[in-house]
Amino acid sequence: MKPFPRAEISRSALQHNMKRLCEIAPSSQVMAVVKANGYGHGLLNVASCLDTADGFGLARLEEALILRSGGVKAKLLLLEGVFRTEDLYKLVEHDIETVVHHSSQLDMLEKVTLSSPVQVWLKIDSGMHRLGFTPEEFHLMYERLMQCDNVAKPVHLMTHFACADEPNNPMTSAQFEVFSGLTRDLPGHRTLANSAGTLYWKETQADWVRAGIALYGVSPVIGDLGRDHGLLPAMDLVSRLIAVRRHKAGEPVGYGSHWLAKQDTQLGIVAIGYGDGYPRNAPEGTPVWINGRLVPIVGRVSMDMLSVDLGIDASDQVGDEAVLWGSELPVEVVAEHIGTIAYELVTKLTPRVAVCLD
Repeated sequence: MKPFPRAEISRSALQHNMKRLCEIAPSSQVMAVVKANGYGHGLLNVASCLDTADGFGLARLEEALILRSGGVKAKLLLLEGVFRTEDLYKLVEHDIETVVHHSSQLDMLEKVTLSSPVQVWLKIDSGMHRLGFTPEEFHLMYERLMQCDNVAKPVHLMTHFACADEPNNPMTSAQFEVFSGLTRDLPGHRTLANSAGTLYWKETQADWVRAGIALYGVSPVIGDLGRDHGLLPAMDLVSRLIAVRRHKAGEPVGYGSHWLAKQDTQLGIVAIGYGDGYPRNAPEGTPVWINGRLVPIVGRVSMDMLSVDLGIDASDQVGDEAVLWGSELPVEVVAEHIGTIAYELVTKLTPRVAVCLD
């Protein structure tokens, strides 16, 4: 019997999305971003499906070491870099590349003795003002890296967009111009485009695109769907009905008794809740897919279960599957109902949810 709740991960969808992103950015290499446990899809699951990826982007060294221990030999890039001198030795040992975005990271590289140089991507703060060297700092930091024996040459160059998920926002063009002006005529690879940049700002695709949420079939743009770009959802979050019960008009359900039935109906109790990562703040009316139709959540989501209004004539039975998001119900739609973003939904699933690669 299949476990419940479970996140069904589609190998074919992941591979389709990689192929589609290669079509969208035909002149770029694709770095599959698999941080946060492969956006909740399972780090090694995703990497094993994407042997055609040109490389993998990760947030933390621990994630990269899991991939190496799992037999992944592709290029790995730490998008936040490292923060301890001893971790530089691990970069060399496991052939891992790193971003340098702060002077403390450069200081470490200049002071340590390594057996071979590390490939570095210098991050420019072109306007997001989170990580990276300012335009005023750039040339000095670039020269320091070029003079450092522990840094492989050429130094690669990158930035990150603040508003690429807003297709009409001029900020992305402004950041692109800042980056281009600073790096013109310099050697090395360039990467600017995240998923939104890849899909909406073709001029920013450069040598590498860093595909994150789009790789999993999800659009980064509010009001947009992955399928609008030919992408397929890679995750179906599935649970089941553990009770179906008659419910009278005027009766409440759930903690706080905030929801009252307007008419006689049947309620279904689905075995999933905030203990599994499904948001407690999902409002009444948030859809769930059961037996070929959408039914609304009613009452508050609790730790282990939630309630849905099946309707008075429903024929649903205990054991029937309930899809919280997936192929029939895009996660972007659920996120919009809840008032969050799809990124948060897929990455917040807890270990109680079995991740099953199909």
